[in-house]
Amino acid sequence: MKSLKTTSKIKKIALEFSFYYEIRKKYRQLAVKRKLTRQQKKEILSFYRRVIGRRVPLIWHKFLYSRTGRYSPYYIPVGVYRSEMIGRMNNFPFKDAYADKNVAELLFPDVIQPKTFVKNINHHFYADEKAISREEAIARCQNLDDAILKPSLLTRGEGVRRISVHDGVTNCQGKRIEQLFDEYERDFILQEAVRQHERMNALNPASVNTIRLLTYRRDMEIELLYAVIRIGRAGQVIDNESAGGISTLINPDGTLGRYAFGAPGYDLVEKTDSGITLEGYAIPSFQEVVETAKKLHYRLPHFNLAAWDFAVGEQGEPVFIEWNADPDLSQSAFGPGFGENPEAFLKEIYQNRNTRHSYW
Repeated sequence: MKSLKTTSKIKKIALEFSFYYEIRKKYRQLAVKRKLTRQQKKEILSFYRRVIGRRVPLIWHKFLYSRTGRYSPYYIPVGVYRSEMIGRMNNFPFKDAYADKNVAELLFPDVIQPKTFVKNINHHFYADEKAISREEAIARCQNLDDAILKPSLLTRGEGVRRISVHDGVTNCQGKRIEQLFDEYERDFILQEAVRQHERMNALNPASVNTIRLLTYRRDMEIELLYAVIRIGRAGQVIDNESAGGISTLINPDGTLGRYAFGAPGYDLVEKTDSGITLEGYAIPSFQEVVETAKKLHYRLPHFNLAAWDFAVGEQGEPVFIEWNADPDLSQSAFGPGFGENPEAFLKEIYQNRNTRHSYW
């Protein structure tokens, strides 16, 4: 019988290799494929041996260099990040409970959030923080003008629908609202769609275009590691890159970078599908969004790394959408996930135990 330690090691290796094969597939889809020079390979391998004590696959560096035209030895290999790094920054056994979208109103009651119509938590329905019957939940949702229905435990835009309901009939192929509840089965949330600021809406009116922040807690300080904006494509409700959206960096002054990136094949996008030129475009209330995320991060003592999704409301107010304890790294849009001088940062986190092992 394999020991728990051996089983965890096998699962860690399997996870890392799953991302390795995924990125190889994406690399083959790129129109431009750049090769690393011998010196560049030497720099990458030397850096990671020095910092984490072992080799890393070079395919992530090849992919990002090819895609962006920017070489850096400090790109974070996603397989290593997922299998080793994130578990050293965050307490994985607590992840699902804290990041459940249904508990955000309890964790962050003083921040503006979309109005919630109904929650389903572990098969039980709730509204106004009270338990209600399935029948009452259905009755509450008979007429909704513009709402978002999404799973509460999934990320990356999975299962998100923008719906309207008239006399119990939805715009989803004429299905009744109770049929949608049956499809989601459990752990979902139905909220009013955000009415976003005109400058955010101009980027793509069909989606709520969100600011994604990555913050890190070091002792008593919360640092902003990077900021990007995620923008939906024409007619698409979801802004996530994994669901077809595009993303580009947000500069410290709140203006956008020159290029956005989507799925491989949608690289170096300079204009949104609505015709907005990205470079220099000013995002409203950016500094207020950053300060709000930093304030909220202090309430998550089990998580040193956190990703935040905010919309900007019609009056410029930050609107909290969700947070993520196991986020992707937006390295195409921003650059190296932990900056251009991450040696001290990585050495610091590698002193911690990998809690992902116990989560397995």
